[in-house]
Amino acid sequence: MRIVFMGTPDFAVPSLEALLKSDDEVVGIVTQPDRPKGRGQELALSPVKLVALREQIPILQPTKMKDPDFLAALTGWKPDLIAVTAFGRILPPAVLTLPPKGCVNVHGSLLPKYRGAGPVQWAIINGETETGITTMLMDEGMDTGAMLLQERIPIAPDDTAGSLAPKLASLGGRLLVETIARLKAGTIAPIAQDHSQATMAPLLKKEDGLIDWTLPARSIANRIRGLTPWPGAYTFSGAERWTIAKAAAQAEKPSGQPGCIVGVTKDAIQVATGDGVLAITEIQPANSRRMTVAQYLAGHPIQAGSQLGAAAQS
Repeated sequence: MRIVFMGTPDFAVPSLEALLKSDDEVVGIVTQPDRPKGRGQELALSPVKLVALREQIPILQPTKMKDPDFLAALTGWKPDLIAVTAFGRILPPAVLTLPPKGCVNVHGSLLPKYRGAGPVQWAIINGETETGITTMLMDEGMDTGAMLLQERIPIAPDDTAGSLAPKLASLGGRLLVETIARLKAGTIAPIAQDHSQATMAPLLKKEDGLIDWTLPARSIANRIRGLTPWPGAYTFSGAERWTIAKAAAQAEKPSGQPGCIVGVTKDAIQVATGDGVLAITEIQPANSRRMTVAQYLAGHPIQAGSQLGAAAQS
């Protein structure tokens, strides 16, 4: 089949690489426009665009999905099927109805749970112990189309969004190729989602990283894992912003108010929460590198009784 691939970030690359090794032909790639990045604000190419350039595959980077020139160019590629992984745009009806075999999406959750842009992060934040990949036929809704294939993988206790995403991305590539092969063979039957079981996984913003110390220690630890590496879970120690890179929940009853440092060992800062104690073992101070608490304490003595939290800025 003639396939057009739509995707943008690192998560989409294994899907594209798997398609390139398959029996079908990737005739074109659609990815987001180049974006300014970093302090120099230089235009950065998406990971998917880098693969397209390497393989010398035609590229489209529309700023608007309904742009007539884009739709004309896409139509000219004559795709039998459009494959989508983490593209980052809603497809309009003119695109959804273009390929005879439809548009197949690779989604990083066990649908109908965690529809939306942040399924990997929210599964960890909510303390799930497993997640997976779902392939589906796309419709006009947000991840509401009929499901094709689904495969589960465990979430390890120490998984972060940064460690879990590549596992899911690799699984997504394999499942996408299998889905397309079974669609061609006629051995797959779309299954409608149970919309009553749907949950949402909205895109995370930087401010979502601010730690609420009144939450239970386990919830905060899960949130830190889900927000690593981006946007990062953070708090304030006086005027200094700490991004918490690694922490573990402890069951003991806290002896101070939520956010109060109740103990300092050679390799952990123990903080009272709404339920239990959080032992912080790795942090990244503002304008510095990620480091162990032992490394931080070597140059920054911390006293029990200090208070962490947003109010500590002033």
